[in-house]
Amino acid sequence: MDQDRHRSFNYDKSDSWLLAFIAESTRKNNGQEERGIDRMDIYEDKSSADNNFLYLKLKEQKLRCRIMANFTVQVESGRRGKDGSPSVGPVYRSILAKDAFLSLEPGSNTSWDVFRVAAEKFPMNRMLGWREMKNGKAGPYLWKTYEEIYQEVVQVGSALSHLGVKPGSKIGIYSANCPNWIVVMEACNGYTFICVPLYETLGEGAVEYIVEHAEVVVAFVQETKINRCCFYHSVIVSFGSRTMEQNAAATNIGMKLYSWDEILEMGKENTSDPLPPKPLDICTIMYTSGTSGDPKGVVLTHECLATYVAGTDLFMKQFEDKMTTDDVYLSFLPLAHILDRTIEEYFFHNGASVGYYQGDIQALRDDLMELKPTLFAGVPRVFEKVYEGVLKAVSELLPHRRMIFNALYKYKLYWMRLGYSHKNASPLADLLAFRKVKDRLGGRVRLIISGGAPLNTEIEEFLRVTSCAYVTQGYGNAYKTCYSPANNMMKLASLTETCGVSTVGVPDDMSLVGTVGIAATNTEVRLEEVPEVGYDPLSTPSCGEVCVRGTTIFTGYYKDPELTKQVMIDGWFHTGDIGEMRPDGVLKIIDRKKNIFKLSQGEYVAVEFLEKTYKVSPIVEDIWVYGNSFKSVLVAVVTPHEDSVKRWARANGHEGSLYDLCQLGDLKKYILEELKKVAETNKLRGFEHIKGIVVDPLPFDIERDLITPTMKKKRAQMLKFYQSDIDKLYQNISAEGKRYA
Repeated sequence: MDQDRHRSFNYDKSDSWLLAFIAESTRKNNGQEERGIDRMDIYEDKSSADNNFLYLKLKEQKLRCRIMANFTVQVESGRRGKDGSPSVGPVYRSILAKDAFLSLEPGSNTSWDVFRVAAEKFPMNRMLGWREMKNGKAGPYLWKTYEEIYQEVVQVGSALSHLGVKPGSKIGIYSANCPNWIVVMEACNGYTFICVPLYETLGEGAVEYIVEHAEVVVAFVQETKINRCCFYHSVIVSFGSRTMEQNAAATNIGMKLYSWDEILEMGKENTSDPLPPKPLDICTIMYTSGTSGDPKGVVLTHECLATYVAGTDLFMKQFEDKMTTDDVYLSFLPLAHILDRTIEEYFFHNGASVGYYQGDIQALRDDLMELKPTLFAGVPRVFEKVYEGVLKAVSELLPHRRMIFNALYKYKLYWMRLGYSHKNASPLADLLAFRKVKDRLGGRVRLIISGGAPLNTEIEEFLRVTSCAYVTQGYGNAYKTCYSPANNMMKLASLTETCGVSTVGVPDDMSLVGTVGIAATNTEVRLEEVPEVGYDPLSTPSCGEVCVRGTTIFTGYYKDPELTKQVMIDGWFHTGDIGEMRPDGVLKIIDRKKNIFKLSQGEYVAVEFLEKTYKVSPIVEDIWVYGNSFKSVLVAVVTPHEDSVKRWARANGHEGSLYDLCQLGDLKKYILEELKKVAETNKLRGFEHIKGIVVDPLPFDIERDLITPTMKKKRAQMLKFYQSDIDKLYQNISAEGKRYA
């Protein structure tokens, strides 16, 4: 076998060896308890005579099949800290930018240029699609071309100019994803207004806070949200129509209300040419959470977004299977986040199409079947459901078919681990088993993107094998990845503060599962010492805070220079993530400098804030809140207040020591109810509610190494100490969810 095997599938190997593998695996499992597909290790069982013939034959190919390459270059050496400065590790850069970062040409150095050039090159291509509701049912996708969208962009920009909106003014968008969202965004780009997305998931009052903080002068609002808009703007534009009641309410507070059609007509009657921005002009202010305080506004320039597009293009040119104008993206992640916006901008750059979901996540499957996208992006919880659905379907197969599925999985996974792309690892296995998984996503998906929180390694591997698509994921404050239906798989990690791209994964290299890859084409990455927790970038392994520098870094937090100074030091953005850097420049995220993280659905959790909130309950002496980034709910360990427990026991007819009482299921239920009351009283968001608890009669103490001498929680040690209890909690929560699903 030669390396042409990487470019075209050779059935000489597959037909014979695949059938032998299925037969052998089926025979081995016959009469035994079947092993799940999460334990695909039969082919690695070197001690098994039954499998030895296959193992040895496959091992012969490993050195020849595995293609290894250097994808990074070290541009600076690490150095030991002195005079109070921290030690820093080596600086790594993509091999594609080993000499210098990509520079932008005039005419392609703003976000407006990305859209303008696309409209000129692809005027008749389908750009934006949506579904109209008829008699309660969604119809087929309707489309507008790049030319049609460009005309609407000019109309909206002209109307805003006619209303007296000046360049640099802030324009809010408060809506679910839809074509009008993009029209307003591009109008902001073309007329040098600043786009400010508004959304509610940052917490109660966040929309009003952003409007006031950013000084939004005009807000474009989804029709169903109009009645919630007490912003006291001078102008609000409904994406739909407006009622007499809404007009009267607006008049009462001195606000002018327009319908979408009225704005378009105003723009037609008062057309003005675009006023293109300069590269360093502010393009958008995206508000993100991350602490228990108010949202922070991340300022991104036009140059940042245009650089992202150019860098993605440079990366894509390395592969054979490039993006085309026929590609289609299903947009359902919030456009208010960097993930969805940057995916869409890259699609526009290539003259491809974006279709929007109905607005109902429960109908997402119907949208997938109708649109048949080639790219699908979601948060880990979406893919957890896909994974669980496939496992459930497999478990319901007849035993012999289930064993064949497992054998095909093991077989394809083995060849992928040897270095073959998912397309070449086993087309026959794809045909026999895995095309049905692909069908669940519409049947045409070539790339799957997971962002917003870490994707479980097991699920990532499963998707790579069974989805017949390339899989990529990211990490950080607000995740984003760029498109690559490439000859190989890629993984990206990114933050709003870096305008998306921070690291990019090496294509189809299964050894990188569980990492976030290497520095992207426009960034440099290094680690910085965190002495208080013992992370040293000059040790082995190299660990420290992940710092990023490059041409896509934000300019600062809006109206917050002090916070900007805290995270931007000597041109390096300090992410707050703790990473482990391999000698080849591959990065893995292992910890969080501060105790703020995301759950699997992408929502932030500030555990210290929650612990302080929940401790107001009389039953709680102390509490440790824990969230696994691969799970969607929080759990906790509670040390109860002894007097409160005894009062509860007397009132409910229980006797015994504190230890005995803490074993009672009734007490656990009572404490959970009390925590729920606290959460509701303090208006905590749903994902901040505690869903399961361990009740420990002993306080967190130094003797068990759970706290420091200054009474601070040693969270890593607490997780180690309570690990088995935490695992049982999540198992019970999962079982309860399935019971009532």
